[in-house]
Amino acid sequence: MKVVNKVYPNKEQIKGFMEPVSEGPICMVNLLKFKDKAAYEDGRDTDLSGREAYALYEEGVKKLLQEIGGGIGFEGDVARLALGEVEELWDVVALAVWPSRGAMFEVMQSPEMQAISVHRSAGLAGQINIETTGFQGLWLKDNDQ
Repeated sequence: MKVVNKVYPNKEQIKGFMEPVSEGPICMVNLLKFKDKAAYEDGRDTDLSGREAYALYEEGVKKLLQEIGGGIGFEGDVARLALGEVEELWDVVALAVWPSRGAMFEVMQSPEMQAISVHRSAGLAGQINIETTGFQGLWLKDNDQ
């Protein structure tokens, strides 16, 4: 299995947002790899690490998620690979719970998301996103979803 980190989805992945899916929440499993030093596309000078730049993005995403009834279900640093093989580990695993795929797509297109996304691309070396459905978990129970 070949694994390739990316910062932006390809056309086929974007098209997937429009495909029918069962109603209900989705959980995006985010495997995040940060740049050592943040690199902004507009060339601004910064002393931020990639992780610090991404944290600015994440702060804004958490607010947007809360506004639509979602949230971060889990976030943790990757300590080691316990099973399997990959060439390089990610830095963080985060689970973002969205009320629906459509809600996620709407937020991604919003002016608020566009404004904070500069920090995401400045901080990320790449990531893997895995969409899950039909899940159960403490986040759902705690938030009456």
